[in-house]
Amino acid sequence: MPTGFWLGPIYIHFYGIIIMLGAIAAAFLADREARRRELNQDFVWDGLIWVLIGGIIGARIWHILTPPLSMEAQGITTLFYLTHPLDAIAIWNGGLGIPGAIIGGIFALYLFTRRKKLNFPVWLDIASPAVALGQAIGRWGNFVNQELYGRQTNLPWGITIPGLPGKYHPLFLYESIWNFLNMGFLLWLGRRFIGRLKSGDIFLVYLVFYGIGRFLLEFLRLDASFVAGIDINQALALVVAILAGALLIWRHRRLQKVEPSPVNSQENAQENIKE
Repeated sequence: MPTGFWLGPIYIHFYGIIIMLGAIAAAFLADREARRRELNQDFVWDGLIWVLIGGIIGARIWHILTPPLSMEAQGITTLFYLTHPLDAIAIWNGGLGIPGAIIGGIFALYLFTRRKKLNFPVWLDIASPAVALGQAIGRWGNFVNQELYGRQTNLPWGITIPGLPGKYHPLFLYESIWNFLNMGFLLWLGRRFIGRLKSGDIFLVYLVFYGIGRFLLEFLRLDASFVAGIDINQALALVVAILAGALLIWRHRRLQKVEPSPVNSQENAQENIKE
């Protein structure tokens, strides 16, 4: 399968095109969400370059620190990257870690909102379904590179990998579908419970939803990234999902304790009138 095409002296990678299409689609969705909240959509497009740069840097750093088993078998380890800086920045050859992209993107968004004096949790909520959409589209870049597949399977939708016998689980497809579902759920949640959600809740739900999916899919993955004998992506996904879920529950239980019930509020008001 071709991975790109020549445009004069420049080789254009399909992987990069798909990643950019995902980013643009995400920006359009964030624009729509900002408009729905009656916020200035210009901030979406101004902040896009910040988030893109932060996400790409974070994704590459994560990959360098946690190369998969297949790359380590070829001698491409963290030490190799540290001693070969040109290879370390060659993202056009593949090698971007989603956890690092999320971390880098969040940090970049924080810097952007701080500079523009915007509400960071609100813009996290706006960005969350957009990020899920971008991930859903971007995963098809892994299909082009034939780099995200799982264990062997006899299922009819199994894919073949050049140089390997049999068919394999299309993990890129599974994660793409999961991210589309995540996006849809977040959009529905933001409209269905518009008066009951606190700023940052949509982002926490995103972390829970994505974390659970990534944790489960890692069981099928062959080419995982291990640190000290632990699948670092799977472990991080589980920890993030648990912490985000616990924080979400804590925030709303705390809110219920602080807010008086409508009946008590009326009784207090009547007492104040009598006094």
